[in-house]
Amino acid sequence: MNKKELIESISGAADISKAAAEKALNGTLSAIAEALKEGDKVTLVGFGTFSVSKREARQGRNPQTGKAIKIPGKKVAKFKAGSKLSEAVN
Repeated sequence: MNKKELIESISGAADISKAAAEKALNGTLSAIAEALKEGDKVTLVGFGTFSVSKREARQGRNPQTGKAIKIPGKKVAKFKAGSKLSEAVN
């Protein structure tokens, strides 16, 4: 499912226009992104939790030359599925 199909699904389920569904989806996604940017967790009970994790710097290897390289640390977004979502998938 892509973003356009998700907007159509939201529009049908909530009985609202596609434009309103797109605004709602974009607002939700930007609110989640902003919270993660600030280092907060976003928990949607039953669905899952979005959080930020820090990856430490590490040594890697260039596959072409075999030379050791340093991979810098960075922050990454994580998602852990909630119980209801896990049950729905299984």
